[in-house]
Amino acid sequence: MKNVDLDRFIGDLKLGRQTMNTTEFDGRRYLDAHASDPRELGWMRGAPPPGDKCITFDSDAFLDFPQIRWSLAHVRELMATVNVPRGGGRPSYLEHTDNASEIDSLTFADANGRTRRFDQALVDTYADGIVVLHRGRIVYERYFGALEQHLPHACMSITKSYVGTLIAAFVHEGLLDGSKTIPHYLPELRGTAFEDATLRQVMDMQVGLAYTEVYADERSSVWDYLRACGMRPRAASYDGPRTSCDYLRTVRKERVHGEVFAYKTVNTEVLGWVMARVTGQTFAQLLHERLWSPLGCEEDGYVAVDPAGMPVAGAGLCASLRDLARFGELMRREGEWNGQQLVPAAVVHDIQDGNQDAKYFYMGLHRSYRSQWWVAHDELNGFEARGIHGQRLYVAPKAEMVVARFGSHPVASAVASDPITMPQLLALGHRLRA
Repeated sequence: MKNVDLDRFIGDLKLGRQTMNTTEFDGRRYLDAHASDPRELGWMRGAPPPGDKCITFDSDAFLDFPQIRWSLAHVRELMATVNVPRGGGRPSYLEHTDNASEIDSLTFADANGRTRRFDQALVDTYADGIVVLHRGRIVYERYFGALEQHLPHACMSITKSYVGTLIAAFVHEGLLDGSKTIPHYLPELRGTAFEDATLRQVMDMQVGLAYTEVYADERSSVWDYLRACGMRPRAASYDGPRTSCDYLRTVRKERVHGEVFAYKTVNTEVLGWVMARVTGQTFAQLLHERLWSPLGCEEDGYVAVDPAGMPVAGAGLCASLRDLARFGELMRREGEWNGQQLVPAAVVHDIQDGNQDAKYFYMGLHRSYRSQWWVAHDELNGFEARGIHGQRLYVAPKAEMVVARFGSHPVASAVASDPITMPQLLALGHRLRA
């Protein structure tokens, strides 16, 4: 993503301060969370908005910082989407107990040993909103910037965990077979990297692809994938793949499958295609029938679609924070919701156990990846769904806690925010557990 041109915004901020607040990540300076608040910057205000305050898809700047702080809560206004209806029933009730003052004042040491307050850490990591459930009750809820309670926000790669849960359920039910190679379901992918990859290897991101996923480098493969999916604009001279399925046919093999964990979003697009082929329903339809409606979600969700109308399974979902928290609570309750087993308990147990043969070391913890979920192997038995720019759904069974969090951090990689957010969530879990 492009760095913000600080000089360009000095005249626009009108914050009444001589010195603009900035913060530094990886040697670059960005406006801090207060100075980059979309309400302060006036994005998309007016009828029509002035040219320098207008955010459009075609400009290819909607995910630049600080525009991203508005865009992630308004994806439907920027690209093609398909609805995930909540259904006609009443939303499921979430009891509310306000522990805000206690949680706000919670202090913890970040990964660098610096003492922080819980509320200030949210600002420091560009949070757009957070909902905390303890034993199924909302104990903490905050919204910042462009996000409001009813607004769906981009989940980014949290989408993958919805896909992985559905796929794992279909495997458990016998509709799919994890040992089958991908062409068993998608003959179109013969001759590609997926020709000899099993469904389970794709589910666990253990496929050796000649594909790179570096969001800060526009020459990386992920940018070509995004253009094919319609999630980035194409130049007039563009002659590459025009749908997600077209793009998957171009992916080639680089190494032996099953040897190493390699996080690549295109794996999830394969899973979405497999589900659609076998069930005859799109990812969006399956979300509605298997999760959104039976969970009693409060708001419709929606999913970005490619030019052929295929929902973008790797990163396309947008949901409200409370509805994301409901999904996390379903997983904490081992797939049970109001007396219905929406996800087989065995699927949740398998995710929680993680892939013991594919552990890696990150920030002092052994972690693993199973069925499109990140497994923390921490003292709270945590597992989580994660997305770039600060999206997170953290499930901590031993603390009876679920944290749903949206953000618009200027740095896509979690490396910038994890040193604060990971200790913050563990500290909160310990407090609620006590």
